[in-house]
Amino acid sequence: MNSWRPRAVFGSRLLSGTLLSGTLLSGAWLSGAALVACGSSESSPSTVPPFGDGSSAVPSDMAPDVGAPNTNGSVPPGTSSDPTPSADPSQPSSSEGMSDGVPIDPGMTGANGSANGDGASNGEGNPTGDGTEGDGTEGDGTEGDGNTDTPGTNEPTPTTPTQPITIWIAGDSTVANGQTPCPRGWGGVFAPHFNDLVTVTNSAVGGRSVHTWLYEVQTAFDDATGECALNRDANGQPLLQPRWQNMLDNMKAGDYLFIQFGINDGDRTCDRHVGIEAFKTAYAMMAQAAKERGAHPVFLTPVSMVRCTGTTAVGSRGDFVPATIEVGQQLDVPVIDLHQRSIELYQSLGFCPIPGGDVSATTTGPVGDFFCDDHTHFSPSGAVEIADVVVQALTEQNIPLAAYLR
Repeated sequence: MNSWRPRAVFGSRLLSGTLLSGTLLSGAWLSGAALVACGSSESSPSTVPPFGDGSSAVPSDMAPDVGAPNTNGSVPPGTSSDPTPSADPSQPSSSEGMSDGVPIDPGMTGANGSANGDGASNGEGNPTGDGTEGDGTEGDGTEGDGNTDTPGTNEPTPTTPTQPITIWIAGDSTVANGQTPCPRGWGGVFAPHFNDLVTVTNSAVGGRSVHTWLYEVQTAFDDATGECALNRDANGQPLLQPRWQNMLDNMKAGDYLFIQFGINDGDRTCDRHVGIEAFKTAYAMMAQAAKERGAHPVFLTPVSMVRCTGTTAVGSRGDFVPATIEVGQQLDVPVIDLHQRSIELYQSLGFCPIPGGDVSATTTGPVGDFFCDDHTHFSPSGAVEIADVVVQALTEQNIPLAAYLR
């Protein structure tokens, strides 16, 4: 990534009116090309099975399809590129980072959060590349009409919460604490929105798909499943990353688990490729694990890059958007449609057309201030804007966590 230069940082804004008003799902879903990129994953053995504590089963139509174990229980060949586990199981490995820069294919923790060790480097050499966090090819940019958030609950939102809770966050670089000064993710500036009863533990890591965030993933496909093969223990269970194990060990009743992937998952090569059905299976597993512990899962569709057709901001995340919404509906998990909400934000800020056609280190004005030398990663002020959008959704969708907002 080109060195980020100082830019004017403009204040955050909470959007109101029809811009961010949620609607129930409607209309036909428009698919897009998968996202292509490359990255790394890291290893850490675990004795905990991938489906939480194993006390209940994942819905039969979401059974895991992630390859077969070695018959001898040993680590198979073709292991992930950063196999050394973090010394602290609650934190990503110090070697974790992200590598960006693939052309488009046409088809800080808050004060009370935990530190994130992910790095970030943007290797983009093509100003028309996807600019994602190692993200790959984008969708077709066509979108359905309106916002497709799903409501959080029909129960009244509590007005005086007294229980201390933790918000656990799993995601990629658009969510991660990131680097100073840039890039930054919205999860790193989420904590200041909440009162002193809330601790935010942001374990998002740059360059990760949902599988490389959860598991030790090989760099070769499993021919039987079409998914990237997973390293497994002697019992045939996938080896978990320390960050997920830490959540499983410490998540408690009343906590929240926020999940946002779908940018790197469209990579056509391993270790990051995740097919749509495997993507939904992983979300179902994570939601079940949270519910088993009395916690509340919340899904977020992947935030959009800034992409324009003339003067109109359009979408960029293809089939991972409807996949997130569909699995949320199936499991009765609230979904914040951050993809659509971010498109509406870019439109309201007048980002289109982009000066010069795409975001780069030389982009000036509001677009240059919001993004970090590419069209996906956020500057500090851009991260604050996206966090504001997430917070607004909590209130509009009656998600009970809103009772903890300052």
